[in-house]
Amino acid sequence: MTITLSSAEVRELLDAPPPKLPTYVSPILNLANRFASGTRPKVVGQMSELIQQFDGRTLDDWAAWYQGGHPDAVAEAVRLIRSKLSEFRRVIDNISDEMIELWVKDLVLVKTFIGLKFQEAILKKVAEATGLEYSLASPEQEARGIDGLVGNREVSIKPFSWKDQVIQRENLQGVLIYYHKTDDGLEIEFEPSHFRQ
Repeated sequence: MTITLSSAEVRELLDAPPPKLPTYVSPILNLANRFASGTRPKVVGQMSELIQQFDGRTLDDWAAWYQGGHPDAVAEAVRLIRSKLSEFRRVIDNISDEMIELWVKDLVLVKTFIGLKFQEAILKKVAEATGLEYSLASPEQEARGIDGLVGNREVSIKPFSWKDQVIQRENLQGVLIYYHKTDDGLEIEFEPSHFRQ
């Protein structure tokens, strides 16, 4: 039997209702906090360790225990997030229609193209590394899960997360090339010996 609990149900079961905030406030605060690092361990402590040290039972017990050991943490997080919101305000007030147009074009045109065509970039890079030619898969090959060819070898390009999924891997055809998206591009993993003629 499998039982699932929604976030709302977990909150209800633990008697921890969500804060009542106006529309857009929570995502804006999440974004500001991400940039401000207001709730990182250096500011508020390592929560996974602190909760293990806590021997109370209720949310009120936790709040009293935590604030007793970290009396300034919440105020410091608020200060950091407020500072980042002030920066946001300055930036937002200076966003022009031209900036918005550049952003929309980059998202709709450039990033869409890159996102849909990055497999070709991977094929080109592997072909370059192996000294072979590459080509995109035919519709018939695509129907079998083949993304392209390097030399005369059919290739399937999959995210690193597929490496640990044996059942999915067993159903793949061709030489496997794995990739991981990084902040700065792609990390690619393949076995060059699989492309030797």
